[in-house]
Amino acid sequence: MDRQKSMEKGLLRKSLSIRERKFPNDDLFLETGLSRKSPRDITKKSPRDIIKKSPRDILKKSQTDDGDCRVTATVFLSTFVAVSGSFCTGCGAGFSSGAQSGITKDLSLSVAEYSMFGSILTLGGLIGAVFSGKVADILGRKRTMLFCEAFCLTGWLAVALAQDALWLDCGRLLLGIGVGLFSYVIPVYIAEIAPKHVRGSFVFANQLLQNCGIALFFIIGNFIPWRWLAIVGFVPCVLHVFCLFFIPESPRWLAKKGRDKECRSALQRLRGPDVDISREANTIRDTIELSELDGETRMAELFQRRYAYPLLIGVGLMFLQQLSGSSGVTYYASSLFQKGGFPSAIGTSVIATIMVPKAMLGTIIVDKLGRRTLLMSSCAAMCLSALLLSVSYGFEQSFGILPDLTPILTCIGVLGHIVSFAMGMGGLPWIIMAEIFPMNVKVSAGTLVTVTNWLFGWVITYTFNFMLQWNASGMFFIFSMVSAFSIVFIYFLVPETKGRSLEEIQALFSNSVQ
Repeated sequence: MDRQKSMEKGLLRKSLSIRERKFPNDDLFLETGLSRKSPRDITKKSPRDIIKKSPRDILKKSQTDDGDCRVTATVFLSTFVAVSGSFCTGCGAGFSSGAQSGITKDLSLSVAEYSMFGSILTLGGLIGAVFSGKVADILGRKRTMLFCEAFCLTGWLAVALAQDALWLDCGRLLLGIGVGLFSYVIPVYIAEIAPKHVRGSFVFANQLLQNCGIALFFIIGNFIPWRWLAIVGFVPCVLHVFCLFFIPESPRWLAKKGRDKECRSALQRLRGPDVDISREANTIRDTIELSELDGETRMAELFQRRYAYPLLIGVGLMFLQQLSGSSGVTYYASSLFQKGGFPSAIGTSVIATIMVPKAMLGTIIVDKLGRRTLLMSSCAAMCLSALLLSVSYGFEQSFGILPDLTPILTCIGVLGHIVSFAMGMGGLPWIIMAEIFPMNVKVSAGTLVTVTNWLFGWVITYTFNFMLQWNASGMFFIFSMVSAFSIVFIYFLVPETKGRSLEEIQALFSNSVQ
């Protein structure tokens, strides 16, 4: 009798062991999407229970997970709606170039006043970036995008109705705040919903739509008054607000907030009704639990050895992106053409015609060539373009030789710089920023990275016109050297993240520290 009971207990233990291996998280994520434990109970799990799932375990689990490879119509729609916010960003960036002559004439603005107007977009972006991570964490990714549009809509109206420089700057500042919030939340949202094998292309669509906005304003800015140009910028913001009501929230944000049923519902909607999403949902949950062992990391706690490597990559790429002079070249392209003796209307139209197909090409090849290759190629082309502009302006200003070639060299240099930036360095740092930080530091780290981008973007855009008048050749030589250094930085420090899930990338960074 005792022997029979012993055998039954042994069989029961074996059955439970098999069930545990087969469904390790059955008590948290049931097939119905309901949880036996509340979010409070889940967060009360002891670190000893959670630490059993090491980064290597999650890495292996993520590598074997092939259930998230399907790209559904919902993923396409959600990505398109999200990057429509980037289209609004592009409209704001392209406005200052197309409207420069009209605004300075109608409102009698000096070079300093218009430099303030052009650069105040990046100052507003800096303000928005400071709060971007926290706002996206509190409101969620979708509602944060709605929040952004409140600033953009108000800003465009203020610019369109402005009667003096004050109202013009206030409208541009509000627009910048919305753009600054967008710059963080859009790539993060897309990275959190897209399957890993297309994540790079989908996040790069952020840059594609931004280029579409810039191209549109470069073209129509040559033909319509600046007030109507501001109204044109208002329209896509309204459409974006309407479309945001039809996309799901980020499953990873929902899981972080303990809203397990909603997380599975959003994930099922993104992956398709006939796809088993239990493994992906459990992997997301396991990664969040592991990352939150130390709780939410504050900004002061961010500078630890475990976060040093991803932080160096994120901040370094944004720093180098702006010091390459990209924002100044885009914002004041018409001034560059005029200084080189090339017709600005023709130059901006040519840029608009080419930059969108180039960005489309980058969207297609980013998940084939990889991030590193595309980044280094983009920086190399930017280096050569800036060097060509340095030589062009140097010949004309310092030596007074080759006056007939200066307009042609200026056109090739400006065109090459903007197009090569759109191919890689414009969008890829945002993709990498959205990939490398774990959930517990995504708010603080993402905020710091975004603030770095907008802070140095403001410095460049505000001083660009002054440096252009002072020594255009020397300015572009410095930009060229920065791009050359960027190649070295990327080669030695930036890892390849192509084809890896977010959980896998974060596990690899954890292993590199260990």
